[in-house]
Amino acid sequence: MSTLTVTKRNGVTETIDLEKIHKVITWAAEGLENVSVSQVELKAQIQFFNGIRTTDIHETLIKSAADLISENTPDYQYLAARLAIFHLRKKAFGQFEPPHLYAHVCNLVEQNRYDAHILRDYTQEELNQINEFIDHSRDMNFSYAAVKQLEGKYLVQNRVSGDIYESPQFIYILVAACLFANYDKELRLDLIKRFYDAVSQFKLSLPTPIMSGIRTPTRQFSSCVLIECGDSLDSINATSSAIVKYVSQRAGIGINAGAIRALGSPIRGGEAFHTGCIPFYKHFQTAVKSCSQGGVRGGAATVFYPIWHLEVESLLVLKNNRGVEENRVRHLDYGVQFNRLMYQRLIKGGNITLFSPSDVPGLYDAFFADQEEFDRLYTLYEQDDSIRKSTVKASELFTLFASERASTGRIYLQNVDHCNTHSPFDPKVAPVKQSNLCLEIALPTKPLGNVSDPDGEIALCTLSAFNLGALDSLDELEELSELIIRALDALLDYQNYPIPAAQNATELRRTLGVGVINYAYYLAKNGVRYSDGSANELTHKTFEAIQYFLLKASNKLSKEFGPCKAFDETTYAKGILPIDTYKEEINNVVSSELYYDWETLRKDIVEHGLRNSTLSALMPSETSSQISNATNGIEPPRGFVSVKASKDGILKQVVPEYERLKDQYELLWTIPSNDGYLQLVGIMQKFVDQSISANTNYDPQKFESQKVPMKVILKDLLTAYKLGVKTLYYHNTRDGADDQQDDMDDCASGACKI
Repeated sequence: MSTLTVTKRNGVTETIDLEKIHKVITWAAEGLENVSVSQVELKAQIQFFNGIRTTDIHETLIKSAADLISENTPDYQYLAARLAIFHLRKKAFGQFEPPHLYAHVCNLVEQNRYDAHILRDYTQEELNQINEFIDHSRDMNFSYAAVKQLEGKYLVQNRVSGDIYESPQFIYILVAACLFANYDKELRLDLIKRFYDAVSQFKLSLPTPIMSGIRTPTRQFSSCVLIECGDSLDSINATSSAIVKYVSQRAGIGINAGAIRALGSPIRGGEAFHTGCIPFYKHFQTAVKSCSQGGVRGGAATVFYPIWHLEVESLLVLKNNRGVEENRVRHLDYGVQFNRLMYQRLIKGGNITLFSPSDVPGLYDAFFADQEEFDRLYTLYEQDDSIRKSTVKASELFTLFASERASTGRIYLQNVDHCNTHSPFDPKVAPVKQSNLCLEIALPTKPLGNVSDPDGEIALCTLSAFNLGALDSLDELEELSELIIRALDALLDYQNYPIPAAQNATELRRTLGVGVINYAYYLAKNGVRYSDGSANELTHKTFEAIQYFLLKASNKLSKEFGPCKAFDETTYAKGILPIDTYKEEINNVVSSELYYDWETLRKDIVEHGLRNSTLSALMPSETSSQISNATNGIEPPRGFVSVKASKDGILKQVVPEYERLKDQYELLWTIPSNDGYLQLVGIMQKFVDQSISANTNYDPQKFESQKVPMKVILKDLLTAYKLGVKTLYYHNTRDGADDQQDDMDDCASGACKI
């Protein structure tokens, strides 16, 4: 081996230096358990060849270490990560030591890779001070999967040549510096340091648009965009135009198309025959797929419509593999909307009557704004023989929905009554009519008359998450809540808005959604489980603390900067809090005892307002969970080692503290039913003011026929409704494949993955 030559980065050829390689691996292995330097060396050296480039040597070492990651040897994920960081820095800076912040910023501003405002807003002296806050050794705390995600999605780079221009700690410090740039000079350095420490030590998790975009000339960072379509050609075309603009900005799209009239409806007094929903859904699909997101793939969207729409039986099968292209729209996902009356018809063995929204004045609006009025109008229209309608057994319609949800996994559910009765918005003036791509956002929208319509309302939500596994005490949430609410609220003024309706809505409502990651580790660390009710009390106490401190932080900001303009359209303005409107069925699964001083907070909110209409939402958080070496969102892991496909190949990641806690973790397919999980989601929903990306999971092997009975699926839908759950995201079915394999396609577009 010693006679092999290596080609250096400058083209010079010399004899390979195995001792130098040994030193690098030994450095990377320092302090790690159950890793073998010699095993990595041997595995790599087999792949060396004469004239190999130094870059290829580095990559071979990294892959050799990564291939050794397993349940029994989890620390190889850190050895591989350190080697990857070493390689990354050499590529970015030509050396291992990162440059000084001021020189680095000057260099990248000159290349137009960083936003020039950084040098306008901060003096060299201030950047020198900020440089002292940076702890580049924190790069060594990433896992291998995290480093590969950073390289693939977050680090500023030339995506054509593959050149990288920064290392991870520069992301964290510059996000902080950009977001707090407009704060008073006496305050901002302190805020930058505190925020940098929180994010770089993984206590706070930031979404992909923020991590990849802030500090660059790009200025659109909202993860979720909600667009409502009206029942007119102008509105449909304006919706399509808005989709294209936001898909090009890497946002995930929610489209409410429920108001579009059904096939055969008269147009212009019968002059024309309406083509129905499907051609317009195809139009939206084309818009969604028209722009590439970062050159990787097209965008993604979820379309929402009510279960009582006259075309529902055709709409429910749009993703089905049977049928022909003319009657299928397979590249969108769908959110089907239910309410109390629909479930009552199922329980009582009744029928559901289907209408075109255009034929039943007031019914569509009442579906969201007023459940009693909806019941009255719905029964009135059912008895009116002059109105076109169709009748189907509720059990048959629910079964069709559940069957399509099971076969595709991606027909979602929205309980629109819960989204409005347990909401921070007054449904009479600001009803919630839809969710987003990943089913955790619940915000008011108004249809666009045209793309520059000043009266339209496109809802944006800016996301982040607490890392529950990194908390030593719930008291830490007070400081973390203030930091993240200040940062995200500042971002709303920092970013650009390609459409006036989005800027208008943001200025009115200033909506935020802070969620959680690492919940499975949090449960394991505390010795409780998903399935048996033992986690219910801890979850209640934790999510009470989260919502309490988020509200307290937004109230504090309101005292400084004033409340959001549409604060009077919130239930908070009336002194109504989430603890007042949740489904009382939750009291049967967990104590209703509260630990925080909600009454004082209630008075402060009524008196001083809130800076933000919403504060919380629980999102899938696929990518950012990996960055923080955390379990994904609120989900149980499929295996102790997650194996995730990416463009860089297979990424293996071991659950936190596997060796100490392996008997405490509850894996997805060992959980006997969805009951315990749905109880936990209901408990979370008691406090979360938007919604929750919650999944249902089924293992056919647990049933006698090796097939999941329809009555079990329908029971879970009823259980979720009874517990106040607002939305259901994926229907996952165990297919016998490797349980460790995870799909990287949560949120599909990559934008909603925080």
